[in-house]
Amino acid sequence: MDANTVLAQITGNIATVGYGLAAIGPAIGVGIVVGKTIESVARQPELQGRLTVLMYIGIAFTEALAFIGIATFYIFV
Repeated sequence: MDANTVLAQITGNIATVGYGLAAIGPAIGVGIVVGKTIESVARQPELQGRLTVLMYIGIAFTEALAFIGIATFYIFV
């Protein structure tokens, strides 16, 4: 089989792969946000409440990137 035959047999949507790759960024971002919050609480336990609220806000903004990735999947389908 030559290259043209192989490419002709590939079907599907490349946007699915794009979303999979786009989800890596928010996953790393959430990991960093949570890790730094745990580190901060370990250093100053009295700020736990304030830091937890800031962590959830950071997670929300980071997960917004994943939702944008989902939206672009449906836009280009």
